[in-house]
Amino acid sequence: MLTPINVTWLNLVCISSVAVYLVKQVFAKNNNRTPYPPGPRGWPLLGNILDMPHIKPWLTFAEWGKKYGDVSHIEVLGRHIIVLNSVKTAMEMLDKKSTLYSDRPVLPMAGELVGWKDSLPFLPYGDRWRRYRKNFHRVIGSRVAADVYNQIEEVETHRFMKRVLAKPDQLQEHIRQHHCWHLKENNDPFIDLADRALANVSQATAPGAFMVDILPFLAKVPAWFPGAGFKRLAREWRETLEEMVSAPHKFVKDQMADGIAPMSFTSNLLEGCALSVEEDDIVKWSVFSLYSGGSDTAVSAIYALFLAMTLFPDVQKKAQDEIDAVVGPDRLPSFADRDSLPYTEALFKEVLRWHAVTPTGFPHCVAEDDIHDGYYIPKGSLVFPNIWFMLHDPRTYANPLQFNPERFLAKDGKEPETEPRTICFGFGRRICPGLHLAEASIWISTAMSLAVFDISKVVENGVEITPEFDPSSGAARHTPSHLKPFKCSIKPRSATALGLIQQDADY
Repeated sequence: MLTPINVTWLNLVCISSVAVYLVKQVFAKNNNRTPYPPGPRGWPLLGNILDMPHIKPWLTFAEWGKKYGDVSHIEVLGRHIIVLNSVKTAMEMLDKKSTLYSDRPVLPMAGELVGWKDSLPFLPYGDRWRRYRKNFHRVIGSRVAADVYNQIEEVETHRFMKRVLAKPDQLQEHIRQHHCWHLKENNDPFIDLADRALANVSQATAPGAFMVDILPFLAKVPAWFPGAGFKRLAREWRETLEEMVSAPHKFVKDQMADGIAPMSFTSNLLEGCALSVEEDDIVKWSVFSLYSGGSDTAVSAIYALFLAMTLFPDVQKKAQDEIDAVVGPDRLPSFADRDSLPYTEALFKEVLRWHAVTPTGFPHCVAEDDIHDGYYIPKGSLVFPNIWFMLHDPRTYANPLQFNPERFLAKDGKEPETEPRTICFGFGRRICPGLHLAEASIWISTAMSLAVFDISKVVENGVEITPEFDPSSGAARHTPSHLKPFKCSIKPRSATALGLIQQDADY
């Protein structure tokens, strides 16, 4: 017996709309004589919908780069997608032509219905975006400005090490909590809220997960309409997002009113200011953008550090020898030691290069038609900088798959290789505004952790377990890449190191 197919009115509307679109494609004419960049040949009507990768897209993008050059092109259901596979091209387009290449695409499900369009990574280029960036620049827009938070970073990293010492098998949870300053040691509701909000946006931006992203007019369908369950789901996710944006903001404002608020991004933006409702909303979303943009990326990078130290003990030993020689056994490293620890600095850079946290970046959207290097880039095109390949390009990095911090040290008359921080934080006006704070957090975590911990492979039933280095793109190209969970042994290096960890960690 055949199972009856449940077809809703919404299904029929979608099928009809796709049919209309395909008919339009048949009769559509491209009157522009300038060619698109080269790329995989598409199918009639469907274009390149079957070519668009959903798993580890950066690897497919890299193959296109080898075959078609540094700029490649596909078209998916009328949307043009441009992939950049070299730093030079990314600089020429996203930096030098930033007025054309700084917008973001409209994401009907995640952006419009769930509400992420008000967070900085998803925010359209315009006045509100400039006001967010102004807030970031004022508080953490330079290394000097970010240095104000150095003491907080050091204390919070010390607290992180105490948590790792107590429960080393919960490393990933400790790293995530480390990024949330001034919160409860256990079961903090803000961390749970953030985890749920970030998990929701990962699902909401998954390619092909919601028909409304293909047919945006479906956003106007009422939630009671048959087949419109995505509207009810979006409402639930929006409530979580709004609570995550508003609750920490109110918490800090209440602390400030009571005179007990510690220094933070929020308190610095609110201190001594009489803000309008709109200005307060911009501060609230600016702060949320800092957390949502930085929490996943910093967590992923620090987790990658522990994996690298597990896999490359000789690198760990060199960094520990340098820290021992410069800092000594009687205190923890601080930011004041940074310039005196060149190998540790190189190790930090190699972690950023080795594990590209945002391997394809956030897509840029082209504001107006452009001709670049003889190729036509239509208005509305999505532009993906293939950051993973740029950080593993053999034209830029010798033996790019090898983990080798010494590539960033001048040696035997050879200049250091390209600084990864000019690549991994993005390009143009959409470069990560929290990069100085992020790199400070990753650096101090590197220096302090290696000063007191030996990180190694675990042994189970007499067998040494070698963890796998396997980055995943998660559910979406708009969210950071995460490593598979792995096991490692984390133990104090000595009784003296144990004493340093157990010292009080206070401001």
